[in-house]
Amino acid sequence: MSQTDRAVGEIPGGGWRELLAVLAGGTALAVCLTYPFALRMGDAGRVDSTDGEFSIWNVAWVARTLVVDPRHVLDANIFYPHLRTLLYSETNLGAGALGIPAYWATRNPIFATNFVFLLSLILGVTGAYYLVRYLVRDRRGAAVAAICFGFCPYVFAHTPHIQLLMTAGLPFSMLAFHRAADLPSARRGIVLGLSMAAQTAFCGYYAVFVILLVGFATLAVPTLRGSWSNLRYWRMIAVAALTAALVVAPLAVPYLQFQRESGFQRALGEATRYSANLTAYLASNAMAHGWMLSLLDRFEHWSEVLFPGFVATLGGAAGLVLAWRSGGRLREVGVIYGTITLLAFWASFGPQAGLYTVMYWVIPFVTSLRAPARFGLIVALGLAVLTGVAVREGLARVKWPSAAGALLVIVAAADLAVPLGTGIMREVPPLSPAYSLMSKLPAGPVIELPFWSSGSELHGHARYMRYSTSHWMPLVNGYSDYIPPDFIESAARVQGFPSRDAFQALAARHPRYAVFHMLAYGDQDRAAVSAKLNEFAPYLAPLYIDDETRLYEILKFPPAPAP
Repeated sequence: MSQTDRAVGEIPGGGWRELLAVLAGGTALAVCLTYPFALRMGDAGRVDSTDGEFSIWNVAWVARTLVVDPRHVLDANIFYPHLRTLLYSETNLGAGALGIPAYWATRNPIFATNFVFLLSLILGVTGAYYLVRYLVRDRRGAAVAAICFGFCPYVFAHTPHIQLLMTAGLPFSMLAFHRAADLPSARRGIVLGLSMAAQTAFCGYYAVFVILLVGFATLAVPTLRGSWSNLRYWRMIAVAALTAALVVAPLAVPYLQFQRESGFQRALGEATRYSANLTAYLASNAMAHGWMLSLLDRFEHWSEVLFPGFVATLGGAAGLVLAWRSGGRLREVGVIYGTITLLAFWASFGPQAGLYTVMYWVIPFVTSLRAPARFGLIVALGLAVLTGVAVREGLARVKWPSAAGALLVIVAAADLAVPLGTGIMREVPPLSPAYSLMSKLPAGPVIELPFWSSGSELHGHARYMRYSTSHWMPLVNGYSDYIPPDFIESAARVQGFPSRDAFQALAARHPRYAVFHMLAYGDQDRAAVSAKLNEFAPYLAPLYIDDETRLYEILKFPPAPAP
């Protein structure tokens, strides 16, 4: 490491030993702050939530298919016979890749998803630690800041959304930017481009956030340093942009093609529903903040969980003041991250606050977003960085800085602990023996019934998707952000299966197996289905039957009714 490099922010020493210590500390904190989650990773998850069930299926599909058939990873086993169905929502290629060792070691999709969740916390802490360590040159400040960001309440509010847990790309991308801005070179430009591109595979929302963060910092640094004429800097930025574009293209091109063909896009009006309100910035799921929710019940219900924690809030405010007073590099950090925090806070309130509307019409990438409230994560990152400044400056003024730093780490951790017991991570009921049988049958399209056909009922298909992780056959059912029009158009007819009209509606998809979840029908509907199963017995061969589940092989389709 050159003397110039050290002068702009690196602490001498560290290396692999420090990295191992950070990873070990992050792991210990993740396990302790979420206790008893780590003890139940194989049999508990967010199966109480449609998004939670979707995430379990998604991580398992990618973790499996990247190994056995990577060319067809985008052709997920839903909405048969449609192709590239993984593009209908977040692909979660990054999360699935992280889950490969856990999935193949256990073949348990619940464990694989929970493993990725725990790993996302560790990586978020690690990224924030190294970003703040580089910016403020203080390991104790970096440790406190890493806790404030990696375990912020926003993260735990999104345990069903695996993509929203992938926060590490934000601090790692900003770290790559600052290193490249301090010593511009083509190599560092490539690293910056790769770090930005990697975020695309983990979370589309955060990929847009990274573009906005790096874009803002790209303009802020030469403005603050008076170095607009530095050609090495702009060449580095160009290399980073080109690298990111080339790496992202294989995923971006099919996604853009899908958007063009389907007409799927986000309208500005949708964003109002998913914007932050003031109470969101006082809402928290941390154990230490429970009393705050009781007080908030008297006011407007919070639209998101965005309280950064007391340590981050107070530390961020103090850090902004101390950074300005310190001057030099810390003032630059304070100006950049103070401005980022304020702008993200403003944008999180959505179209009605004005800034988000301007961004929607001026910045192309923002049109792919729907939930402005998620800008609150950038608020958490900005406050964490400023908290690192406050800790560095504060510890320089105390008699026993190491002891004070250790105490601050403990206080920050206690501030944000979120026990993930059975109230959040529910025990996952065992699958019907019918699915064990299906895993041994010849492959063929499957239809699960009841076939939910409209409104919020459509969410029920996410559970069938999780069930499909036991056999991975093509599934006529499906749930995603985008639902094919032909699926909606035929759903009401398919709902009556088995009937001649339903058979006709399924003719193009021609499922081979049908699974009936009898307890999901009402009493009258269950009796009607039983009667129809008897009526169409010549076309259906029973493979498994109990009080809850019936599995049939569809032998043939009845002739279409005469015109």
